[in-house]
Amino acid sequence: MSLIKREIHKALNNTQLREAVLSSCRRSVEKRNLTSSEIDDYEAARQRAKSIRQRSIDELESLHADFRKVFEAAGGQLHYALTADAACRIVVDLIRKAGAKRGVKAKSMVTEEIGLGKALTHIGIDAIESDLGEFIVQLAGEPPSHITAPALHRSKESIGRLFAEKLGVSYTDDPVELTGIARRVLRERFVKAEFGISGANFIAADTGHVVVVENEGNGRLGAALPPLFIAVTGIEKVIPSLHDLPPLLRLLPSSATGQRITSYVNLMLPTGREDNGSQEFHVVLVDNGRQRTIEDPLMREMLLCIRCGACLNICPIYRSVGGHVYRSVYPGPMGAVLSNLLGSRSEMHMELPFLSTLCGACRDVCPVDIDLPRLLLELRARASKPVAERMAAAGWLWTMSSPARLEMAGRIAKTTGRLFSGVLPTGGFVESGMSFHHQAEKQRR
Repeated sequence: MSLIKREIHKALNNTQLREAVLSSCRRSVEKRNLTSSEIDDYEAARQRAKSIRQRSIDELESLHADFRKVFEAAGGQLHYALTADAACRIVVDLIRKAGAKRGVKAKSMVTEEIGLGKALTHIGIDAIESDLGEFIVQLAGEPPSHITAPALHRSKESIGRLFAEKLGVSYTDDPVELTGIARRVLRERFVKAEFGISGANFIAADTGHVVVVENEGNGRLGAALPPLFIAVTGIEKVIPSLHDLPPLLRLLPSSATGQRITSYVNLMLPTGREDNGSQEFHVVLVDNGRQRTIEDPLMREMLLCIRCGACLNICPIYRSVGGHVYRSVYPGPMGAVLSNLLGSRSEMHMELPFLSTLCGACRDVCPVDIDLPRLLLELRARASKPVAERMAAAGWLWTMSSPARLEMAGRIAKTTGRLFSGVLPTGGFVESGMSFHHQAEKQRR
């Protein structure tokens, strides 16, 4: 029995877990349905949001150049990280350079993806999670169970026991009292924090704004109080203009939490202590497989995702077993796809697309109309192919996605033909390969 199957059986036998996950997901879906119904033409709204995100992917390079220009002109520092390890090194180096040891970190799925928390702990840097849900799972030594509600799998009683054990307080299962306990702990850390870290929901190419939406105010405090602030996000989060933000914000909160708007919409610029409080403002843009995904014509659609979590809430599989079963930073339908596209993919991740009924509910609720069932079916097909065939297909895709690589392949084919002249049959691989190369080059020109 595979690891995932064992985790599924374990989750299905955990009555408390199943009730907590199902109850939370149902509430989110009900709220989402209510606020979405208030939008006059919901389908038109999500098609507009999709077109904005599509333009972000199609014009990624030029939009990054625009963002760099205005962001650095305002005093910010921009960094690119090709891999998860590179992203962690950049953040670690920035913190070390500042001589910092203690900081606060707002909820960020990208920092979870790259393993930043473990990287900081490994070198003795204390970064406390300041989002309440993330604070809870950090105390418990658990990964998040949901991308917007990290601790939805836990009951108030289990949180009360956790706080009593880890924080040395008297047991209570009253949500208001538990929130007050966390607030007192975190307030002290905010005042003493030497650095702040967050993700970013979007970055605006035309103005240089880093956009962070939240409900607790912890992201704003983490950016305003410490002398060093670092935003870590994926390369795909750039949007063409700040004017593109309202159509996205019209759908993101309603899809994520059923709100018309989140409590805080932070538009942050590196303008000095007078405005945002940070003496240093850094943005780390993470690739970690995203460019590779953009070059995959069958999978690039997944990068339109705005991380609302609506597909998790509606998915009958996720609602039955929760997020930890997926053994991935990104669970649910979107996670089953992303986990096979980003970072170091594993054989275990290849099982995730099969954790779906293909009912289509995930596509129905997606605010940017991603065809998740199609993507899941494509990944199932790829997982079913022999390893050699998958490697050959990946090599072909890598070669054909770049004119320079295609030209190199043609040269190699030509050289191979000369070396093995008289050995390889004429009119075969070499000639057909070169003919294809010249046709493709002609089309490119």
